[in-house]
Amino acid sequence: MYRYLLKPFFFLFAPERAHIIALRLFEIALAIPGISTLLRRWFHQPNPRLARSVLGLHFPNPVGLAAGFDKDGKHLHAMAALGFGFIEVGTVTPRPQAGNPRPRLFRLPADAALINRMGFNNEGVEALVQRLQQSRPAGLIIGGNIGKNKDTPNEQAAADYLFCFEKLFPCVDYFVVNVSSPNTPGLRSLQDREPLTQLLQRLQQRNLQAPQPKPVLLKIAPDLSDAQLDDIIAIVQTTGIAGVIATNTTISREGLRTDATHIGAGGLSGQPLRARATAVIRYLHEKSGGNIVIIGVGGISSPAEAIEKLDAGAALVQIYTGFIYEGPSIVRRILRALLRRTELT
Repeated sequence: MYRYLLKPFFFLFAPERAHIIALRLFEIALAIPGISTLLRRWFHQPNPRLARSVLGLHFPNPVGLAAGFDKDGKHLHAMAALGFGFIEVGTVTPRPQAGNPRPRLFRLPADAALINRMGFNNEGVEALVQRLQQSRPAGLIIGGNIGKNKDTPNEQAAADYLFCFEKLFPCVDYFVVNVSSPNTPGLRSLQDREPLTQLLQRLQQRNLQAPQPKPVLLKIAPDLSDAQLDDIIAIVQTTGIAGVIATNTTISREGLRTDATHIGAGGLSGQPLRARATAVIRYLHEKSGGNIVIIGVGGISSPAEAIEKLDAGAALVQIYTGFIYEGPSIVRRILRALLRRTELT
């Protein structure tokens, strides 16, 4: 139904507008008596063979919703009904910010891809904390993806990350440090070895002061060289953070069928990112001797592509663009494929 009815309808609207309409319609549908129960019966695949113990947390299944889809945590109950094993909110910043001017989200249907230059648009960490305190789905693992405000100089970036970390600490199960978005000027320079080490050390110092520290992961760009990936491995080991999310969107336009020159700057996600994201996962896994926890994301739009990431060394996977193009059934299809796989082993 999604491919032949809902998707053509949503694609009549500008991408950002379609996102809002789709979520509102889904929330309305869930409010109808019985619909939520029916959806849960259809989409959920509760099975102990799908469960994963990763990062010291129990994930009911390894398929999560990537950051950016529900930045402000407004739709957690709706997304939880679709069978996700975990959901990542954010990227959130200390202060609210509008993000970049519209249009800032673009579809590339011929490539099953998106280009975005959202610019960390969000309502601020205080609003997210309040929402999580008031209404959080029972049993759902939630990650908090944190960033800095656009007008915060890189020299003061650590204070922004620490502020978000401390505010969100009671409300989320793990943290993701986002220094790899291409849509905040200068942000990616924080991936350089020295500033990144200092930032993560400060966060870990604060984290280890808590009675029960929480897993901290680093989200990295797919555009890093092998030498830079080697630096990432060393930084993870030096700072003692829990792992890596590989990868964020890419600034590359290589291999696109679509002429995207008129779109301009932004991060590319979806199918064109699949091979590179998998290569990064495999490189990190092999070079670290399997000692780094990796959450794989980038170009997953089918069960085979999710399994590809897991086989490359990812412990868990996340989807976003594939969810837009394939619809909610993608989660169920991946989980059913994983179950069939366990039956054969």
